[in-house]
Amino acid sequence: MIHSTTPTLEGKTIARYYGVVTGEAILGANIFKDFFAGIRDIVGGRSAAYEQELQKAREIAFEEMSQKAADLGANAIVGIDIDYETVGAQGGMLMVSVSGTAVALK
Repeated sequence: MIHSTTPTLEGKTIARYYGVVTGEAILGANIFKDFFAGIRDIVGGRSAAYEQELQKAREIAFEEMSQKAADLGANAIVGIDIDYETVGAQGGMLMVSVSGTAVALK
C-alpha cells in the first residue's frame, strides 16, 4: 500500500477513487509515564515514553486505514492527513487519527 500526503503521485495515474478512509488509535498513558514525563518537563528534554506511545498510536491508525483501503480494492492512499490530540479531562489519553483518499493506481 502506497501512502502519500500529496493528492497525486508523480509518474502514477489514478484509475479509480474509492473514497475517504480513516484510522484512529487512542492509547492511555499510564501514571508512571506521566510522572517521569513531568520530571522531564521540569528539567528539560524529550519524553521518550510519550514519543513511543505516539509512534505506536500512529502505526495502529495507519494499519487500520490501510486495511480499510485494501478492503475496498485500493492499492494506495493519497491526501493523507495526520492529527494528534489529547483526550480526557487532563489529557490522560493520546489520540492519533489519520484520513486519506483510497485509490487504485494504474
